[in-house]
Amino acid sequence: MVKAGELGGVLELVLNRLAEYQEKAQKLQNKIIAAMIYPVIVMLIASSIMVFLLVVIVPRFESIFEEMLPGGKEAMPPLTKIVMGASRTLGANIIPIILGLILIFAFCKIFIGTKFGRRFVDRMKLNLPLFGSVQRKSAISRFSRTLGTLVTSGVPILQALLITRETAGNVIVAAAVDKVHDAVKEGESIVQPLEESGVFPSMVISMVDVGEETGQLPDMLLKIADVYDDEVDNAVSALTSMLEPIMIVVLAVVVGTIVMALFLPLVKIIQGMSGQ
Repeated sequence: MVKAGELGGVLELVLNRLAEYQEKAQKLQNKIIAAMIYPVIVMLIASSIMVFLLVVIVPRFESIFEEMLPGGKEAMPPLTKIVMGASRTLGANIIPIILGLILIFAFCKIFIGTKFGRRFVDRMKLNLPLFGSVQRKSAISRFSRTLGTLVTSGVPILQALLITRETAGNVIVAAAVDKVHDAVKEGESIVQPLEESGVFPSMVISMVDVGEETGQLPDMLLKIADVYDDEVDNAVSALTSMLEPIMIVVLAVVVGTIVMALFLPLVKIIQGMSGQ
């Protein structure tokens, strides 16, 4: 972009566009990261609470129930037996479980580093429930803004497509851009390879088609980017609003189940003492 700006005598304009592009791209990236971090943190807290209850709290109650319940361990309610069994299993295998999780994480890192693994993960990102919509809209926005900014700044279309491919951030989108590059190189339209990729919705393809036919493709791409930036904002807000109550309910169910499993034998003990 800087090179094109120097050759065209519009370096100041190009630098302003580049700064605007970087600001919007960073803003969008921060919103995506914030949307992904929130559920991860909540799930880590929920998992930590569950492990603490099962490993530290539940075993202390097990010995009390065995001594005080008429009939001992056999008299425990089914829910209590399940929770006690989970507690014993977790307590006895906590180190192998941690090592297993570390091995799974290492395997996933190695798998993602392979060509097939990266393609599999990137395709899954675009099709995930809840998060997939955000990822797809973000990828479309990045593609449109990068290509539109480059072409508007005077970068030749073929070179702009190569740069857009390298900065796509998703190999599925990069493969689609690569097909677009080959089509343009052969003098064909960019609409067909975009449509065949399955990544871009019909509205984007129609807008690109109109922009190409009217000679206003760069402006149309930037309009698409602006539209999908707003779409990402709305999707992230909706996702955060939706995840908050879901995570609270999940945490309440997990902790509530453990508390209920400990409370039911206490009711039996109290009933036995009242009968006596």
